[in-house]
Amino acid sequence: MSKREQLEKLLESSPDDLFLRYAFAMACSSEGDNDTAAERLAGINSTDPDHVAAWFQHGKILNELGESDDARDVIVNGIAAAQRVGDDHAEEEMRGFLALIV
Repeated sequence: MSKREQLEKLLESSPDDLFLRYAFAMACSSEGDNDTAAERLAGINSTDPDHVAAWFQHGKILNELGESDDARDVIVNGIAAAQRVGDDHAEEEMRGFLALIV
C-alpha cells in the first residue's frame, strides 16, 4: 500500500485532521498528481487560512501547473498568513518565490 493510500485510509476516519489532509496533498504531489494536490491544498487554505505551509506549497504547485496568476495570488495570501502568525522565515521564502513566478 502506497503512502497516499495509507493516508487516504486514515482520512476516512479523521477527515478533518489537518495534518493528515496536508500530508495527503503532499503525497499526491509526490506521485505527480498535482491537480489533486492543488485541490486539497486549496481546501486547507479555506478552512485554515493561517496554515502557512499549505499556502506556500499550493502556490508552488499552481506555478508548476502553469497557472502563474493563480500562483501569485496564493503566494500573496500566504505572505499575509505568514505575517499574521509571525513566521518571518516563511514570509521571506515566499517573497523570494513570488519574484521568480513568470
